[in-house]
Amino acid sequence: MPKNIEQVNDLIREKLAHLIAKEIPLENGLITIVRVKTSPDLRYAKISLSVLPDNLSGTALKKVSSKNRLFAEILIKETKLRKAPRFHWVIDSTEKEAAEIEEVFKEIEAEGKK
Repeated sequence: MPKNIEQVNDLIREKLAHLIAKEIPLENGLITIVRVKTSPDLRYAKISLSVLPDNLSGTALKKVSSKNRLFAEILIKETKLRKAPRFHWVIDSTEKEAAEIEEVFKEIEAEGKK
């Protein structure tokens, strides 16, 4: 991946993280941007989110998707981008899967001690 695309990804991640914290209240929950992957032509950006607790994932996706236009306008205004990419929001389940694998290892370890 070219260095300038990585910089754009970092910039978008940073700005969107700030906007989500400011614009999207999630009572008793937390939304974190895990990764941003922008297409080489800067037309699309896939944004991976981590939501805690997991049962708020659907609500979080609806809320961030409803703010696409606002986020794009602010991104253009606050950066040197001429045009904001179209956002595609997805839930990143890496942390959940890692916790499940860790739990399996703990169970195996406990059985081995019997």
